[in-house]
Amino acid sequence: MGPLMADLTGTVLTDLDKALLDCDSLGGLILFTRNFSDPEQLSQLISAVRARRPELLLAVDHEGGRVQRFREGFTVLPAASQVWANADGQQDQAQSWARELGWLMASELRAFDIDFSFAPVLDLNGISQVIGERAFGSTPEVVTALAGAYIDGMHDAGMACVGKHFPGHGSVEADSHLAAPVDHRSLAEIEAQDMVPFVALGAKLDAIMPAHVTYPAVCDKPAGYSAIWLKQILREKLSYQGLIFSDDLGMAGAAGAGNYLKRTHAALTAGCDVALICNQGEAALAVARVLAPWQQVPQRVRAMVGQPAPGWSELTDSARWQSAVALAGGLRDVN
Repeated sequence: MGPLMADLTGTVLTDLDKALLDCDSLGGLILFTRNFSDPEQLSQLISAVRARRPELLLAVDHEGGRVQRFREGFTVLPAASQVWANADGQQDQAQSWARELGWLMASELRAFDIDFSFAPVLDLNGISQVIGERAFGSTPEVVTALAGAYIDGMHDAGMACVGKHFPGHGSVEADSHLAAPVDHRSLAEIEAQDMVPFVALGAKLDAIMPAHVTYPAVCDKPAGYSAIWLKQILREKLSYQGLIFSDDLGMAGAAGAGNYLKRTHAALTAGCDVALICNQGEAALAVARVLAPWQQVPQRVRAMVGQPAPGWSELTDSARWQSAVALAGGLRDVN
């Protein structure tokens, strides 16, 4: 295994996919909607991957709302914002709902041997085009309380969590998939607002994903390429011990570092443990072929492996699953 996470071409393994899987530097795969047609096909694809590389981390973006890669046969999850929006200011109720939704999301994925989802979003719902309803709320207090409960639910289901997008993406308007956002606030302002959930939940966060956002008052590089953010602030000042994933190095916000090999080296040098290259099959393979594997797999990587969990039939027979599905439907259908 090594410090690269990439993706697959479609619903079955291609020659390109098999070549990627043969690279020792590959440490994980992230699945997308193009890799899914129905639950049976997904199970077959995962079995094919596990047959070649049983140790790989398998992940997906499965937050709910508009970011949910698998739908047919899975519970369609509400956006995170729907929890607080429907709790009538009752934090205990909202936290209970958040925990059940985290458990539901995670337990369904674990039933298919997917190790983890890149969730939850810890950003504040401010002015960002790309965050919006993906955030649990607009204040640090609400986001911390509800995301913390959501993580508890994920952990109940045997799934590690990934808090994103450090130190906060919600206070810049531009979408880092399409542009290179810049947040001009001071470190003190960011610490007082956007960073609060990351600091408060640090001990619960199995992994963190930094933003492709530049904060020039702190560093002239995007956070995911910044040793100041990742080593000096996250590791040293905040004593964070978990895994650090880069965000997708194919995004426009990551383009400034050069080609994909340069982007990968920039992320790893800055302090990321694992670099993500998504939707760039040939480029990802080229990087995988020259990147060195780990001599020993870091413990913080091993901590991302999913824990034993019930299969689909056992899961869907459970009272907790049935109750959580009803909750998801109720929150999802509220206008």
